[in-house]
Amino acid sequence: MPSDITRSVERPSGPDPARLDSGLLSPVWADAPVVDAVCDGAWLQAMLDAEAALSRAQARIGTVPEAAARVITESARVENLDLVALAGQTRQSANPVVALVREFTAVVARRDPDAAAYVHRGSTSQDILDTATVLVARRALRLIRGDLARVAQSLAVLAEAHKDTLMPGRTLALHAVPTTFGVKAAGWRHLVLDALAKLERLDGAALVVQLGGAAGTLAGYLEHADGADPAVYVQRLTEAFADELSLSAPLVPWHVLRTPVVDVAAAAAFTCGAVGKIAVDVLSQTRTEVAEVHEPAPAGRGASSAMPHKRNPVLAAAVRSAALQAPQLAATVLGCMLTEDERSAGAWHAEWEPLRALLRLAGGAAHQTVELVSHLSVDTGRMRANAEITGGQIVSERVLAVLAPHLGKAPARDLLNEASARSAHTGESLAVVLRRDERVSALLADDRHKDLFEAECYTGAAGALTERALSRSGPAA
Repeated sequence: MPSDITRSVERPSGPDPARLDSGLLSPVWADAPVVDAVCDGAWLQAMLDAEAALSRAQARIGTVPEAAARVITESARVENLDLVALAGQTRQSANPVVALVREFTAVVARRDPDAAAYVHRGSTSQDILDTATVLVARRALRLIRGDLARVAQSLAVLAEAHKDTLMPGRTLALHAVPTTFGVKAAGWRHLVLDALAKLERLDGAALVVQLGGAAGTLAGYLEHADGADPAVYVQRLTEAFADELSLSAPLVPWHVLRTPVVDVAAAAAFTCGAVGKIAVDVLSQTRTEVAEVHEPAPAGRGASSAMPHKRNPVLAAAVRSAALQAPQLAATVLGCMLTEDERSAGAWHAEWEPLRALLRLAGGAAHQTVELVSHLSVDTGRMRANAEITGGQIVSERVLAVLAPHLGKAPARDLLNEASARSAHTGESLAVVLRRDERVSALLADDRHKDLFEAECYTGAAGALTERALSRSGPAA
């Protein structure tokens, strides 16, 4: 069980936002809840939480006085430090922990000079910053999961409501065969649930503390544990440290084994892609000449600076922007797995900003998608009208299947190719053109084929697939 010493875990705060990136050029995450979760103040607080938890863990196993751990914990508040000044000092050591330890030790010393000796006892910068990274990621991922759950619930409602709503299926930007909006929305939901599953796997054993000391041997920690059995001590210390932060204990230090960070980056990038798929479909369907769906547009939303008539699909555009940026950022984090020796010169440092950017993008995109899908306007009449604009050509696959046994597959295809071209050129329906052929006219006179050209009669298993997709368990309401 965690110690009774008061903890200050995950309490984000930050300095003057004018001094920091507030999302002016990144509207997908500007003002989203994830901003506070991953801001500099949140990261600094997470580092302080790691320092405080380490002192409590050492106190639990007798290598730091209980009183010192209490003072360290009570002092570990972001408002006790000058964040901007600390940021400037990081240039001297290429990481923020060195300056943090120096300034934080001074804060503790002002309260209790004896306790100051136990700040960062036996530790190393990477233990603190990596553990802080996991704390920040945990908080951000929980926000993202909450938004994705809301997205999935709204998509389930859309899919059920439009299970039989006819619309054109499109491949390579052109009409293919009929489908339903319900099966499309169910597919969106399936992808979102895939993203949720990846994020949920990161909320257990995958979120681990870092504890290895200078070169991954925990020698610095053992130096303050006279006579302790190394195997027993490092296990107890690591487990106590993890317990204090409600994280998991790794089997071995992961200073140069970057699985925890790569997993977070990959899941965040996948999340951006999952909601990005929804965004690109909405953008395609909201075109003026398509007009099948419309995103919510409260007063002032989507206004053009030049064209008063426009209401731009800004939510979908912002979400898509996140999905376009994420793969390259994830690739950068993946590349940082090439960490030489027992501590990297540059690869570790190169992770920080791409990882934060991924969390921001995933958090912002998921948050905007909640509004996008929960208030999406669906024009069922326009969908049906669009399915009919080719005069029956959208069901040419079905017609071919009926004609081929009577005319032969190749002759039937040639006939349909010519008839489709004539239909497109003259504006006549495919049925009218085909009935000029005596062989086809006789076949089409059969009552069995009276609905042959009706698009709603050729949606295949769309309804059943929608129900099948919705049978997948989603997040609890």
